[in-house]
Amino acid sequence: MTRSGTPQAPGGSADGWNRRRFAAALGGVAGLAALAQVPLQRGAVAAPRRGHDRYPFALGVASGDPAPDGFVLWTRLAPAPLERGGGMPDRPVPVEWKVATDERMRHVVRRGTVAALPALGHSVHVEPDGLRPDREYWYQFRYGREVSPVGRTRTTPARGSRVADLSFAYVSCQDWASGYYSAYRNLAREDLGLVVHLGDYVYEGEIPADGGYRKTPVPEHLRAAPRTREDWRLRYALYKSDPDLQRAHARFPWIVTWDDHEVQNDYAGDTSQYEEDIRALRLAAYQAYYEHQPLRRAAIPRDDGMRLYRRLSYGDLAEFNVLDGRQYRSVPPCGWGEAPACEAADDPSVTMLGERQERWLLDGLADSSARWNVLANNVMMGRLDHDGPAGDTLWHDAWDGFPAARRRVTDHLADARVSNPVVITGDWHSTFVNDIHRDFDDPGSAVVATEFVGTSVSTNGDGEVYGPYYGPMIRFNPHIRFFDGDRRGYVRCTLDRDEWRTDLRMVTTVSRPDAPVHTFASFVVEDGTPGAQEV
Repeated sequence: MTRSGTPQAPGGSADGWNRRRFAAALGGVAGLAALAQVPLQRGAVAAPRRGHDRYPFALGVASGDPAPDGFVLWTRLAPAPLERGGGMPDRPVPVEWKVATDERMRHVVRRGTVAALPALGHSVHVEPDGLRPDREYWYQFRYGREVSPVGRTRTTPARGSRVADLSFAYVSCQDWASGYYSAYRNLAREDLGLVVHLGDYVYEGEIPADGGYRKTPVPEHLRAAPRTREDWRLRYALYKSDPDLQRAHARFPWIVTWDDHEVQNDYAGDTSQYEEDIRALRLAAYQAYYEHQPLRRAAIPRDDGMRLYRRLSYGDLAEFNVLDGRQYRSVPPCGWGEAPACEAADDPSVTMLGERQERWLLDGLADSSARWNVLANNVMMGRLDHDGPAGDTLWHDAWDGFPAARRRVTDHLADARVSNPVVITGDWHSTFVNDIHRDFDDPGSAVVATEFVGTSVSTNGDGEVYGPYYGPMIRFNPHIRFFDGDRRGYVRCTLDRDEWRTDLRMVTTVSRPDAPVHTFASFVVEDGTPGAQEV
């Protein structure tokens, strides 16, 4: 893509070049997704018919994966988002985009036109570059006569530059039927540089006819568990129809990774405890995930999976290692879910991240010069002993099911003297603040990192579920500095060169979208001293 947004077609007319690229790309999703990035001139694809009366940007706009010179811009054309096909014609259509330095979009610095393809659900992923580091920008899309909402985003500071502070929030677990997204309404009012989503963006189960906690009637074709690509598109469209989720996406750049419910509960690699082979299900789910998230072309799904792990830096202050703890993990050798520990989990071949991702993580941590090194992680790294001296029961869908893999990481944090490792985690619908020991089998071993496990945005509603369940276990786990089981919300983190502050931001209820938020508890990690202190 040229920085001006004006395409230059090599060797002939732009129309002829684009037709050839269309023909060459028909062999797979990866080719189609790459094609969707190609700038277009007018007439390269069919223009929309005039007179359509449904708004095509019903799912909002988003930005993500910020860099010093750019970011990803996302939207999906869906004038009828809860209908199969989204209300769009079965053909490519042109979408204009622009980036400006002001909210009124008067001072445009980048613009272009790209194809929204039916094979990708008419989603749009644009990667403008050549922008200035550490700057606010605004963006907007146009399709035909309709314009999208204006989104706000920001580039990151230049690599290696000295950065004084950063504020970001992280979230996870937003079951639509479990309640309203009051957390997002409040999060959108914060002064943040970034939002990190740690998984369970959608849930794969059936949806009640009455919408569950929302008491909103749900059409029959949206209720069943998704199996096909089109089913998954409808599930994402239902979730993204929420105005508070849209508001949070439009307000900040996001970094996203997934957990299990984007495919199937507790799945490992291409294996499930519920059915023999989930490869087709996984491929359909992965493509829908890409179609609905602000992800770069490096994440384009292919037949063998989708590259989601990646690294983002904020000058010399923080480096984010975004992990994929689902796609490459071994089947937990000691059993699915809650089960006794076993020797098989100590086999060096048992992996949480896969060999390639694990090496990428360890090498990156060793090479990092950042003050704070963040592991954006989907399941809890700290141990949760369920029964103390009376037994050896653990939850094997978390890092507890992969102790040898965990020790390889914790040993490396110590041996490589990684600066201020902090693990941010989703999944548990509860809040934990954990000391991460080098060896959890030796309670006297060094504390090498701090882990903050955030609660859910909505999952479990207002019910008291995990407090009564996990609460009695906490006494067996002295490394758990704090636990709260049954509040919903998000986590706000503020970093400077001397300390990391974590604020647990909890809403009073998810039974209504306008519930207020408050800081339930706060913790500080001091530079050079792993382990959090409540303040």
